[in-house]
Amino acid sequence: MVAFGKKLKERQIQEWQGYYINYKLMKKRVKHYAQQIELGTQDRRHVLKDFSRTLDNQIEKIVLFLLEQQGTLASRIAKLGEQSDAIQEGPEGPEFSKISELREAYRAVGQDLLRLLFFVEINAVGLRKILKKFDKRFRYRFTDYYVKTRANHPYSQLQQVFRHVGVGAVVGALSRNLHELQDRQGSYLSIYDEPTLPLQDPVIDSIRAAVDRLTHSTNFLNFLGQHALIMQEELPAPADEHVDEERYHFISLLLNLANTFLYMVNTYIIVPTADDYSMSLGAAPTVCGIVIGAMAVAQVFSSVYFSAWSNRSYFRPLVFSSIVLFLGNMMYALAYDLNSIWILLIGRLCCGFGSARAVNRRYISDCVPLKIRMQASAGFVSASALGMACGPALAGLLQIKFKLYKLTFNQDTLPGWVMAVAWLIYLLWLSITFKEPSHDIEDDNIPHQSNAAENNELEKGLQQPLLISSEDKVDEDADQDNDDSEEAPEESRLAANSIGSAYRLLTPSVKVQLLIYFMLKYAMEILLSESSVITTYYFHWTTSTVSIFLACLGLTVLPVNIVVGSYISNMFEDRQILLVSEIMVLLGILFSFHTIFPYSQPQYICSGLVMFVSAEVLEGVNLSLLSRVMSSRLSRGTYNGGLLSTEAGTIARVIADATITLAGYVGVSKLLNITLLPSLFICIASIVATCYTYNSLY
Repeated sequence: MVAFGKKLKERQIQEWQGYYINYKLMKKRVKHYAQQIELGTQDRRHVLKDFSRTLDNQIEKIVLFLLEQQGTLASRIAKLGEQSDAIQEGPEGPEFSKISELREAYRAVGQDLLRLLFFVEINAVGLRKILKKFDKRFRYRFTDYYVKTRANHPYSQLQQVFRHVGVGAVVGALSRNLHELQDRQGSYLSIYDEPTLPLQDPVIDSIRAAVDRLTHSTNFLNFLGQHALIMQEELPAPADEHVDEERYHFISLLLNLANTFLYMVNTYIIVPTADDYSMSLGAAPTVCGIVIGAMAVAQVFSSVYFSAWSNRSYFRPLVFSSIVLFLGNMMYALAYDLNSIWILLIGRLCCGFGSARAVNRRYISDCVPLKIRMQASAGFVSASALGMACGPALAGLLQIKFKLYKLTFNQDTLPGWVMAVAWLIYLLWLSITFKEPSHDIEDDNIPHQSNAAENNELEKGLQQPLLISSEDKVDEDADQDNDDSEEAPEESRLAANSIGSAYRLLTPSVKVQLLIYFMLKYAMEILLSESSVITTYYFHWTTSTVSIFLACLGLTVLPVNIVVGSYISNMFEDRQILLVSEIMVLLGILFSFHTIFPYSQPQYICSGLVMFVSAEVLEGVNLSLLSRVMSSRLSRGTYNGGLLSTEAGTIARVIADATITLAGYVGVSKLLNITLLPSLFICIASIVATCYTYNSLY
């Protein structure tokens, strides 16, 4: 990871060099304070006062320069307005050449405004980083104190940076004047008369995207996008957006989202009938755990080779995925007439080997422009959630039975036949319409500027950029290693080239969050995979009833994320939501146990709903945090952050499905409690680890 001080130095606008935050000085101050306190020559109160004064001076320098530049831009716009009036009121009417020159002059002002916004952005990152460094070094919540005393003060200069009202006025003036200079074809309407029709101008679009990065507080779209865990880097290079535009193709993005949707349907469409299918082939009903989990077992390996393959191509991995999934579903459907449980399992393994979710994530991070990447990420999560709900629902509709040319079509085999046809249609669509982007072969051992370099931390909200408490730990370890040197060693810039090297980049807080992710995936898989066996044994539910129950659980995903992303995450700290969600999952698990009392349908439904919804909340918050705390070295290459999280979740699913099958040997009557016990212990361990990690850091 390149030290932030070096990034700041490289990306400074030279003529503004003296007005940036003096990050190097601030780091030296923090180190000096630590030495003074250690030697006992200075007390903590004096250090806090002196550091606060230093920060105030730095922020004042930034704000005064910002106001000066805004005034300069406003003066240029005023002069251009006078020229525009003179042209419009000329005796011969407006001349096209002069209007064109005037339009370009306004755009030049817009380009200078973009430079000013990047100036604010990079200073905001530096300010947040130095506050975190101070908190981490002295184990004191100085950030909370500083923000609370400065943010709401009537003369707050801190708010001048992050509210930037003057910037909005400049953007408004530019938009209105550029609209006035467009070919209006006899229209006398202004932008105020047509607010739903924004000005289509590249400069204005770029400015809006930059302003969004500075003011975008936590909301549903951002929450869903981070839920996808598409790893990104800080401080994007200005050239990245132009490269993204050249590589972007809407239909190709749509094909990636369709692949995500179909794969999730393929995963969950067999859940309601897997136990019946196993029994029809002479196996125990609990073998459904192995049948369902076989897909996850293969996905552990497929995630790695698809991630590596996506370094060189997107089209070929998707074609391979479609073919393998087509063959896997054919084998799954034919296993009934062949009366072979092994054909069934091999078919599911083939389906797992066709998991291209790593390619889908990588396409979004590399080929979708910065300005719509968050929408694409949200689409990825929404497609997954919709597929999870549609799979069981579709299984509930396939309650028919007939034979055709010695092939049996029933509730067990139809999921395989339907998905085989779906993947065949998808393969044809893919072959005709997918556009392979220009793809530079990437070597994981060569440092490069990734197209995934969207400022993820700023997108999380610079309206309150310093309100990131202990739960929002950013991976500062690599930056800490560079405290004594602005020049980071070449090795520290490289992407991880193995699972082991990627694991060594994880800080304790990241490891805890991966443990949480493992726990919630394990608990959810236990609930979903054994639902058919449990409900048949206790309540005699039919396949249709199980399908409705699972579909209803899946349909809660998006509403829950809307509530959490739009409301709850704005009211509480992420760490608080994280801990409460873990406790709710624990309560759901405890309430699911079959004790001395008769096991009832309300108990099962309510406990399952509490566990599933709490796990969904936990997953969203956990991945949102995880997308910010991982090292930027994990934002690129084969062994990236998205792969690590996928592997953690997939391994959890494999272990959960294996647990169901192994517990089945004890007997179906004891299956529920035996499978819930590991969930209980892992959940307790994750809660303890969460409390210990965050308390030890502060």
